Amino acid sequence: MAAQPILAIEGLNTVFRVSGREVPAVSELDLAIGVGETLALVGESGSGKSVTGQSIMGLLPGRIARVAGGSIRFRGRSGALRDLTTLDAEERRRIRGNEISMIFQEPMTSLNPVYTIGDQIAEPLRVHKGQPRKAAMAAAVALLDKVGIPDPARRAGQYPHELSGGMRQRATIAMALACDPVLLFADEPTTALDVTIQAQILDLLRRLQAENGMGVLFVTHNLGVVAEIAHRVAVMYAGRIVEQGPVREVFRRPRHPYTKGLLASVPRLGEATRLKKAGGRLAAISGAVPSLAAMPQGCAFASRCSLAQPACRRVMPALAEIGPGHASRCIRSQEL
Repeated sequence: MAAQPILAIEGLNTVFRVSGREVPAVSELDLAIGVGETLALVGESGSGKSVTGQSIMGLLPGRIARVAGGSIRFRGRSGALRDLTTLDAEERRRIRGNEISMIFQEPMTSLNPVYTIGDQIAEPLRVHKGQPRKAAMAAAVALLDKVGIPDPARRAGQYPHELSGGMRQRATIAMALACDPVLLFADEPTTALDVTIQAQILDLLRRLQAENGMGVLFVTHNLGVVAEIAHRVAVMYAGRIVEQGPVREVFRRPRHPYTKGLLASVPRLGEATRLKKAGGRLAAISGAVPSLAAMPQGCAFASRCSLAQPACRRVMPALAEIGPGHASRCIRSQEL
């Protein structure tokens, strides 16, 4: 990672208001992303991955959620680090879609059905760059061509429902990259796509990142995608990072029981047939993620962990470094 990260999050706490009280959705989160680096954020649904991204983007639903503590420092084109949590709404809007962009999980819901693809890609260029409509539309066509959509001039005049799922996702990528962002937040951008289109989208993101040098925060459930696209990985559980480090190191020797369980649950070629013949089942982590409104004392994973000790249920372990750039939140990490 670069010595001067483009994004440095320290002690982030995000809370939601539930039944008249605030409950933590993200707790004491530290993350950093360097120029040209991809950091993958993984974990089960409800672990706080998307909330982390929404906190960065300033897209939390204000009536029920807020950043309650910590800092989100961003190094934009000016080169100066600014704490995004201290900016007003207008300053956040100038950054969002311009220096920080987002690719949503489902393009059919993130694209406006009553505007053409070209109009939606041209909009950030007109808003943030002040380009006239004709120039912005020409740039939109060029962006569609850049992301590999055939006959881009015709596609620019079409509506989202007229494009396939893969083309819609490429269009959302074109829209996110219109202003050459410094940081890209990709929230499960390949989940709704078949494996062939998924591979094409990942290749596209890698190529565009290499050309632009942008940092990428990539949220996914797919550990295969993490192995293919990310430089580092952060594993989240119940709103906290429980392990983070270089992808190869974490996948080669996971040092937290939760990470170990996630990797063990990935199906492998031929394994299902073998297990079926043996009358067994694929590996799975027992239990479920605890409710944020009723978080247990100590390690939140203790009730699902076969290695848990009495101390695990009393005190939350610190995220401690166990190797170069590799950290784990487990008192037994050295044994794994």
